[in-house]
Amino acid sequence: MARTDLPPLNWLRAFEASARHLSFTGAAAELNMTQSAVSQQIKTLEAHLGRLLFHRRPRRLELTEAGKAYLPAVQEAFATLAHGTRAIAGPEAGQLLQVQANMGFSVLWLAPRLPRLMAAHPWLRLNITTAIWEPERTAARADVEIRLGRTPGEGVRAERLTRDRYYPVAAPGFAVELDRLGEVPLFDCADMLCGWEGWFAGQGLEFPRGRRVSYASTYALTLAAAEAGAGVALAHDTVARHKLETGRLVRPFTHAGEMEESYFLIAPDRASASPAVIAFTDWLRAEMKGPGP
Repeated sequence: MARTDLPPLNWLRAFEASARHLSFTGAAAELNMTQSAVSQQIKTLEAHLGRLLFHRRPRRLELTEAGKAYLPAVQEAFATLAHGTRAIAGPEAGQLLQVQANMGFSVLWLAPRLPRLMAAHPWLRLNITTAIWEPERTAARADVEIRLGRTPGEGVRAERLTRDRYYPVAAPGFAVELDRLGEVPLFDCADMLCGWEGWFAGQGLEFPRGRRVSYASTYALTLAAAEAGAGVALAHDTVARHKLETGRLVRPFTHAGEMEESYFLIAPDRASASPAVIAFTDWLRAEMKGPGP
């Protein structure tokens, strides 16, 4: 293909963002453009390629087969450009890493292990983003993302990191018995598939009728409440392991359910990754397999 046949970069940015969000509106918010401008750039790109890239549904977009085939090539091209830019950007090129993860993972898993990371790679500089309300928008600027969900998302190339179990945790000495569990304050993280009703059902028990649960948007808060003695919180291996091993929390019951959600690693291919990405992701995989702090 001649260089003049290549679509302009702004058309490709609009396509890549729209494909991730499956929304022209979401892409427009990320790119600081209007929805109509994004839509027009996609139409122009489709005309340039002679292929439809999206099916326009009443309330959503769907990638066509051509769009699904084109997206990995565009994303890889952007990753290659980013890698090449970092390589000539200056003396610290490749040393700065932008990481995005939810608050619970960042505070409860990553932070306790940072001493080992920095000891192994003292040259590494981290910028860690813990966006809660609009993670898709800020993830576009991250070099590495740790995403929690049942799947990483349609069309997202990701590596599964965990297959966790979930269970109640409480402060040492917090008095609670299974048949009286419905009488103490219960805490949980909102919007999770592994909830209190599922944990009770896993033991063949009925969730106490009329029992209310207090919710937060992050496990960092619900586990802090349990550690302070406010009640019993649901947790899972990744967020609870450090506090259990250091004795700050205990498991009052042995039953654990299989968690439907997993943590996924989203990172560029090794061939186009910066030294910081390679160092961090190699360390992350090793830590996930290790015994913990």
